[in-house]
Amino acid sequence: MSKKILNSLAAAAAAVAALSGAAQAQPAPSPQPAAKAVRDVVLVHGAFADGSGWRGVYENLTARGYRVSVVQNPLTSLADDVAATQRIIDRHPGPVILVGHSWGGTVITEAGNNPKVAGLVYVSALAPDSGETTAKQYEGFPPATEFVLDIGADGFGFVKPEKFKSGFAADASAADAAFLRDSQIPINMSVFATPISKAAWRTKPSWAVIAREDKAFGEGMLLHMAHRMRADVTMVPGSHALFMTQANAVADVIDRAAKGVRHQAAVTAR
Repeated sequence: MSKKILNSLAAAAAAVAALSGAAQAQPAPSPQPAAKAVRDVVLVHGAFADGSGWRGVYENLTARGYRVSVVQNPLTSLADDVAATQRIIDRHPGPVILVGHSWGGTVITEAGNNPKVAGLVYVSALAPDSGETTAKQYEGFPPATEFVLDIGADGFGFVKPEKFKSGFAADASAADAAFLRDSQIPINMSVFATPISKAAWRTKPSWAVIAREDKAFGEGMLLHMAHRMRADVTMVPGSHALFMTQANAVADVIDRAAKGVRHQAAVTAR
């Protein structure tokens, strides 16, 4: 073999060795952190009710091993209700699934921007967009004739007692509906004219549970909001009080949401 060919082979071998060494010198890619399971849930009630209606959902989820907290909204302003919700979120190590019923949907739409919030669940709930008021959501839909309010001179509203069962809790027992009626927390009606600063559902995965016989909203209104959010929608039988009367179905969706955001995080990590 000629000297020229031998020199060429030696040079090629040296180049291969150099490339091999460089490849071996490259650091191995860092492993992505494993997706953290969501095991914390914060429940936010709506207007005219308090957090006690979440008892069935709370018991179902805690039996599955979730850490669950219930917010008690003052219902005096959007800012006050968001602040009350943030205090409870901050008590959890995170991440959390944030759940809102009715007016509580507006609250979680604002409070859900907290970085600890991994996902949102709307339970027959309102969902304004950024810059929108809650009142705007009612435009273009028929009135809820069974859901009649009694608004005082101070601007706070109750559901009229004689309309409470048919408009709010038609599928509840007479005793439960009477207790809800007589333990109402009035809401400052001015909250419906307060715009959302930033809609969390624009950046957070969302689920919606909608009661088919909900008389608190005009026909099509809840589905319109859910579809605009691109939420994962579950329809269930029941009244506006589904957070209480359909507790197991609501808990199932919250459980699915907690597992769903974990799966999404795992996909992102790959």
